[in-house]
Amino acid sequence: MANVVLETAIEGVQGKHGKVRDIYDIGDSLLIAASDRLSAFDVIMKSGIPYKGQVLTQISKFWFEFLDGVVENHLITDDVSQFPAPFCDYPDQLAGRTMLVKKTKVLPVECVIRSYITGSGWKEYQQSGTVCGIKLPGGLKQCEKLPELIFTPATKAEIGEHDENIDFASCVNVIGAEKAAYVRDKSMEIFQKASEHAASKGILLADTKFEWGEVDGKIILIDEVLTPDSSRFWPADKYEPGRDQESFDKQFVRNYLEEINFDKSGPGVILPEDIIEKTSAKYIEAYEKLTGNPFRPAG
Repeated sequence: MANVVLETAIEGVQGKHGKVRDIYDIGDSLLIAASDRLSAFDVIMKSGIPYKGQVLTQISKFWFEFLDGVVENHLITDDVSQFPAPFCDYPDQLAGRTMLVKKTKVLPVECVIRSYITGSGWKEYQQSGTVCGIKLPGGLKQCEKLPELIFTPATKAEIGEHDENIDFASCVNVIGAEKAAYVRDKSMEIFQKASEHAASKGILLADTKFEWGEVDGKIILIDEVLTPDSSRFWPADKYEPGRDQESFDKQFVRNYLEEINFDKSGPGVILPEDIIEKTSAKYIEAYEKLTGNPFRPAG
């Protein structure tokens, strides 16, 4: 089994550890290292997933480059040799999984775009016929394609808490009408472009969440973009509405946790080796299908 980086440790530097990412503030920029930690049901598991952090970072880099000219993003470089000291001295920990990025004022909403009805949206629809207050046609099946893309923002939760879906009016209240309209329209535009690319690779993009930040008077795309952690990717050849779909993400872990009646709170659990290996393989498969390139581990 490959080395798993559960947490980066840079001598003499204190980082901030999120669910998956370790963030180092270095003045006017940030260093964001994607660990191999896995969060399921907003709980961090005790087992890591080999190569997961590298896959997430390299998929985000692919999409940043794919969307060049469409939207500005926060990436400065992912070349460890270009990182400031002392980070440039830690390629064993940081290579392949780390980005030096512009520091922004993060907009406090997650911009969720849905093309299919699944997850929390499906649960709400069954109760009220709506998703985040948006009225949808009756009679939709689980995982059915929606008549059109919908924008369903959410508030950003602290570690251990759950994000909360909000309607567009609430989004306007949080960030203002002009910014809310911009991130809604831009999120939908890049979702559509990404969805078309994914479809050409035999993958359905069911939904995703984007994050945005402000710098120098501009709103730019930040954080991870269109990864298996922030999106639902389904194999098109196995798609069938009316049931849960196979996916290129941590679904093996979610299914296992459901089987053992995990209570979705408190400390995470140690995962069986076969679940770890299958999940790692799914992340790598997502990278290779989306980018068209073989995955080559760094370090």
